[in-house]
Amino acid sequence: MPERSCDLPGGGSNAIPGLLAAYARRTPVRSVAVVGNAPLTPSDERADAIDGCDLVIRVNSFMLDEPGAPRTQGREVHAVVFSRGLLATPFSYAAYTDAAYLVTEPSRIYYGRPLARYVKDWPRWWPDDLGYLAVPNHAFTVPLLEELGEPWKDEVCVPTTGMMALWIGRNSFPGAELVFTGFSMVDDPHQTEWRHQAGDVSPIGGAHHIGPEGELMRRWIDEGEARFLR
Repeated sequence: MPERSCDLPGGGSNAIPGLLAAYARRTPVRSVAVVGNAPLTPSDERADAIDGCDLVIRVNSFMLDEPGAPRTQGREVHAVVFSRGLLATPFSYAAYTDAAYLVTEPSRIYYGRPLARYVKDWPRWWPDDLGYLAVPNHAFTVPLLEELGEPWKDEVCVPTTGMMALWIGRNSFPGAELVFTGFSMVDDPHQTEWRHQAGDVSPIGGAHHIGPEGELMRRWIDEGEARFLR
């Protein structure tokens, strides 16, 4: 597994914006779409809005529209933000040479374990020639936890991968139009399990506090900082 970055809490550089811009369809990046994994109904308008953005970020077990099927979430993918626990879909690595792959490891702000300690845990089906970049916690995770008002210094609070992807897209390109979809916590911040567009269901981990995440997303929507595609 090629190692691209080893983020140390409180230090290191933030190469994420430059990397995302390198994979974007157009630069400068003036529009960003972030697509979560919650179930979506068919919508040509939504698919057009996603695929029309300069940068499209997908999350974990993402799906893409298949030829001949109802258009729902579009087909563009320029970056993938994922955790080690992702459940792969047929689209996870279908075009991995053409997208940036960013791994989130927010728990490392508590445990401080170096990235090399995790390499043995990578799924065996991970492509041998696919490198990755670890999302720097000092640049993204800690500021996000502060914005969410989480008591992360006193207890373990881990942002969801989807929230991390949205935060990365928003803060890597300030001023860009931000659209997002597939985030169920916007409407249901009290759910206890995730239902995915891919069809699977999984429990929500206790360290994920989706109530504050949904509240932050709704604030961005209400204040015109982001547009939620239903």
